[in-house]
Amino acid sequence: MFLKSGRLRKNVLVIVLMLALALGACSNNGQSGEAKSEKDGVTTVTFWHENTGVGEEAIKAVVDAFNKKHEDIKVKPVYTAADESQNEKLLAAVAGGNPPDVSWFDRFKVGSWAEQGALTDLTEYAKQDGVTKDNYYPFAWNEANYQGKLYAMPVDTDARMLFYNKDAFKDAGLDPDKPPKTIAELEEAAEKLTIKEGSRFKRIGFIPWYNQGWLYSWGWAFGGDFYNEEEGNVTLDDPKIVESLEWMTEFAKKYDVEDITGFTDSSGSGAMDPFLTGQLAMHIGGNWSISGYLKYKPDLNYGVAPIPTPTGDNFTSWSGGMAVVIPKGAKHPDEAWEFVKFFGSEEGQEIYNDIYKTLSVMDSVNEKLGYKDDPIFSEFVKILPKSHNRPVLPEGELLWNELANAVDNAIHGNGEPKELLKSTSDLVNAELE
Repeated sequence: MFLKSGRLRKNVLVIVLMLALALGACSNNGQSGEAKSEKDGVTTVTFWHENTGVGEEAIKAVVDAFNKKHEDIKVKPVYTAADESQNEKLLAAVAGGNPPDVSWFDRFKVGSWAEQGALTDLTEYAKQDGVTKDNYYPFAWNEANYQGKLYAMPVDTDARMLFYNKDAFKDAGLDPDKPPKTIAELEEAAEKLTIKEGSRFKRIGFIPWYNQGWLYSWGWAFGGDFYNEEEGNVTLDDPKIVESLEWMTEFAKKYDVEDITGFTDSSGSGAMDPFLTGQLAMHIGGNWSISGYLKYKPDLNYGVAPIPTPTGDNFTSWSGGMAVVIPKGAKHPDEAWEFVKFFGSEEGQEIYNDIYKTLSVMDSVNEKLGYKDDPIFSEFVKILPKSHNRPVLPEGELLWNELANAVDNAIHGNGEPKELLKSTSDLVNAELE
C-alpha cells in the first residue's frame, strides 16, 4: 500500500508540475514577476531559506557581503519553515510559476527534484564562469549533479566518525589514546566498557545503529557499494553490505536488542545526552554534535577517530550538506546565478562557515578557518577527501527509508539480512525503472 500511494503521489506531483509550467509559460511570459522585482535598475533576487539563530546570522552575512558588491542586484532573504511543508511550498511555487529566485536546499534531494524538472540546470552558467569540481570535495560536487548536469551549488558539509569517552576508556583499562581501528577491536572495547545489571545498562560500550550508525556508515566501512552508476541500479545486496548488517544483527543478539531499545528510549538529549552523562562510551556521530558538547559539558574528555573497518585501514565516511539552487521558472536566473556563484565561492564559504561553525565543501576554506589545527575538527577535515555521498537518485528518499526499515527488521529478528536487503534492492530498483 505504501509503495502504491507513494508512487501515485509522486506521479500527481510530476503531472501538476508539468502542466503548471506549461500554462505559466503560455500566460505569464515572466513579465509580472519582473515588474514587481525591478526598480530603478536594481533587480531584487528573492532567497528562501530555513535557517534560524546563528544559521540565519550566517545567511544574512553572506547576503550583505554580496549586496555590497553589486549595485544592480539586491538579494532579499526570506525565512520559510524547516519542515516537510517547506518542500511542498517550494514545489507549489515552482508549479504555480512563481518560485523564489534562489532557495536553500538539501543536496540529498537534488536527484529527485531534478528528475521532476523542478530545478534550473546550472551547467552552462558554471562553464561560462569557470566554476569546476576542482575546488570542491568530490562527494559534494557529485551530490550537486544529476545525470551529468549541475543543479546546485554546495555550501557546507559534515562527516561521521567514532566518538569515544577517554575517561570511560581509562576506567575500563583501555588506552585512551588508542581508539579501536578494526571491527574486532571495537567489539572488544565495547564489551569491556559495558556495565549491565540484569536488563539495565549502567553504561553501554557501543550501539552500532545509534545516532549516525546508519547502514550507509557501516556498509561503506565494510567496503560495500550501494549503487552501480553504469547500470543505474542500487546494489543493496552487495556481499559487503550484507556482511555489515549481519554484524549489526549479531551485536543486537549479544546485548539483547530489547534491552538496548529500553536504554535508547529512556535516553535524554542536550545536557542529558547519554554520551555526556557517561552512560554511552562510544557512538558514531557527526561534527555538528561538537557545539552541543562545548555548550553542555565543555570539560568532556573525548576524542574522535575514523569509523572502524574489518581490516583496520581504508577508513571512510559519508557526508551530506546544504546547497543553494535556482528553482525552475525563477524570474531572474542570471542575477540569481551571480548570488549562487558567490555563495559557493571561497569568499562566500568563508563568511558562512566561519559564523555557523560548520565544515566547508572547500578544503582551502577549512584550512583558512583553522579547522585543520583544531584537535577534533581536524580529524573530520582529514576524512572528507575520502568521504562518500549518498546515491543521487530520483528515489533517494525511498532508498533512505527502506534501508532504515531493513536495519530495524534485521536487528529485531524480523528477517535475515541478505533477504531483507535483496527485497529492498528489488523494491527501489523497480521504482527507478
